[in-house]
Amino acid sequence: MPRALITGITGQDGLYLSELLLSKGYDVHGIIRGQNNPKRELVQQVVPDVVLHTGDLTDLSSLLRAMSESQPDEFYNLGAVSFVAYSWENAHVTTEVTGNGVLNALEAVRLHAGSDPASVRFYQASSSEMFGKVQEVPQHERTLLWPRSPYAVAKVYGHYMTINYRESYGMHASSGILFNHESPRRGPEFVTRKVSMAVAAISLGLQDRITMGNLDAEVDLLVGDASKAHDRLGWTPTVRFRELVEMMVDHDLALLRASSGR
Repeated sequence: MPRALITGITGQDGLYLSELLLSKGYDVHGIIRGQNNPKRELVQQVVPDVVLHTGDLTDLSSLLRAMSESQPDEFYNLGAVSFVAYSWENAHVTTEVTGNGVLNALEAVRLHAGSDPASVRFYQASSSEMFGKVQEVPQHERTLLWPRSPYAVAKVYGHYMTINYRESYGMHASSGILFNHESPRRGPEFVTRKVSMAVAAISLGLQDRITMGNLDAEVDLLVGDASKAHDRLGWTPTVRFRELVEMMVDHDLALLRASSGR
């Protein structure tokens, strides 16, 4: 069976990807930071068939060890310090993980693959934040990148490093430019989840208003042109906006009812 190794497996994308690959018959492995990571139990509960390896995107040796232990055919780099606001508070950590972490992941794949650099397929999760001060609407794969936060700059670095390794070493390395995507597994620090949790709480009489933070984005007019994914991959959306909203609110209602007894 094919084997996949995933960084960022504790996040919403990592969990959903794990479920998808397992359903396709993959042997799925994940890299998790620290032996006592509080999210380890979540991964083991949601996807118990995943094999976890301790590692860190800032530590090349740990990535090489995980590669050796898992022997993957595919490497999905979803790991990052992904909260844009935090990147302004700690640009150094964001750069080390979100930027240099990509270089470490690519280097681990290259060194592990040896004389056959394309034998392990590498996927980098790039971000629409790279477009920043947008130069055209909608944005596509050829739109000029103009990052406007430390997080976005780090993502641009990882994006171009992936291109560089593909062109320089002949690796099978690809990037997917991900625009905002939401789910019940979205972290509570993100605005969409803050809204769905607040709506659920208001409906149960647990609070009477939604308190928001800064309503002026770092960036605006991020609208993705997904025609290449339609044409090349045959991708089409299966969940509409209203369904997504209902899914998230219903999920948070269930959580609050369980915790509050209402």
